[in-house]
Amino acid sequence: MAGSDEVNRNECKTAVPIHTWVLISNFKLAYNMLRRADGTFDRDLAEYLDRRVPPDARAQEGVSSFDHVIDPSVGLEVRIYRAAANNAARAAAVTLPILDFLTGAPSPDPFPVILFFHGGSFAHSSSSTAIYDNLCRRFVKLSKGVVLSVNYRRAPEHRYPCAYDDGWTALKWAMSQPFLRSGGDAQPRVFLSGDSSGGNIAHHVAVRAADAGIRICGNILLNAMFGGAERTDSERRLDGKYFVTLQDRDWYWKAYLPEDADRDHPACNPFGPNGRRLRGLPFTKSLIIVSGLDLTCDRQLAYAEGLQEDGHHVKLVYREKATVGFYLLPNTDHYHEVMEEISDFLRANL
Repeated sequence: MAGSDEVNRNECKTAVPIHTWVLISNFKLAYNMLRRADGTFDRDLAEYLDRRVPPDARAQEGVSSFDHVIDPSVGLEVRIYRAAANNAARAAAVTLPILDFLTGAPSPDPFPVILFFHGGSFAHSSSSTAIYDNLCRRFVKLSKGVVLSVNYRRAPEHRYPCAYDDGWTALKWAMSQPFLRSGGDAQPRVFLSGDSSGGNIAHHVAVRAADAGIRICGNILLNAMFGGAERTDSERRLDGKYFVTLQDRDWYWKAYLPEDADRDHPACNPFGPNGRRLRGLPFTKSLIIVSGLDLTCDRQLAYAEGLQEDGHHVKLVYREKATVGFYLLPNTDHYHEVMEEISDFLRANL
C-alpha cells in the first residue's frame, strides 16, 4: 500500500534535487488530470499542457533539428537531430538545406544513428516535448552522430501494436536512407533507445529486427516500462513513494494493451508466462539503466537477467538511489555517470 501523500512527498524531496522534484511532480499533476476513470484520456488538454519546442535548423549549441514525415498514411514523423562541426567549413556543410542533407551520400567516417522513442507510458509526450528535445540534443553531443526521435501514435486512441508498428516503420526507413549510412562498408549503424514506454518499444522493435535479420548495433534502455500480473517486491515496497503508483501503471497498461488482455501479455511482460524467450535469436547488445527507486526496478532487473539467461550481452547499470527521470536534468552524479556509460557503449559498438 502507498503511504500518505505527505510522507511520500517528503521522501521524494530527500531523494532528488528540488528542480527534479518540481519537474516530475508537475508532470504527475498533469497526468492525473488527463486520465479518466472510464479509461479515456483528455487528449485536447494533454496537447495544451505539453511543453513543446519547435525544430531549430540553426545549429543552436552545436545541434540542429528538423521534422520529417516518413509515413503519410498515418502521419508518422521523426525529428532529426544532427551535429555541427567544430570548424566553419564543416559547420556550413552540416547546415546544408534539409533536402540536400536528406539526399546526401554515405559518409566515409562512421557515425551512430540513434532511433529514440520518448517516454510517457504510451499516452503522454511527443518527439517535440521539451524534456525529450533536450535529451536528444544531449545524445547528439555524446555521440557526434544523428538522432531520430520517433513521434509514434499514442494510447488509448492507438492501442497495441501501433507504437511498435511505428517504431518498426521508423527503423526500416532509417535502414534504407543513404545519408544515414557511414564507414568503409557504407552501412547504417543504428542503435535503439528509449525511456519508460520508449524503452519497451525499443525492445520489441529490436526483436522484430532480429527476426528479420536486420543488424542493430545496440539497445539503450532507460527505466524501461515492463509489468506483469503478479506484483513484485519493488512494486509493493515503492508503490506511491517516488512519484509513481501501481494504480497509475495499471491504468496505462489497460489503455495500451488489447482490451481483453491482462498484464502478462507479451507486450507488458516479454519473458512472462505468455512471452517468448530469445535464445538462439541474433538479438542485439543491451545497455540497461535501472533506477533503484523506480517501483518497476524488479521488472527491469528480471528483463536484464532474462536476456543474459538466453545468451545475450547485457551491460547493467543499476543506480540504487536514483528515481524515475533522473536522466532528464544534469543535476546529479547519476545523470553524468550514466551519460558517460551511454557514450562508452556507443563508441564500443559502433
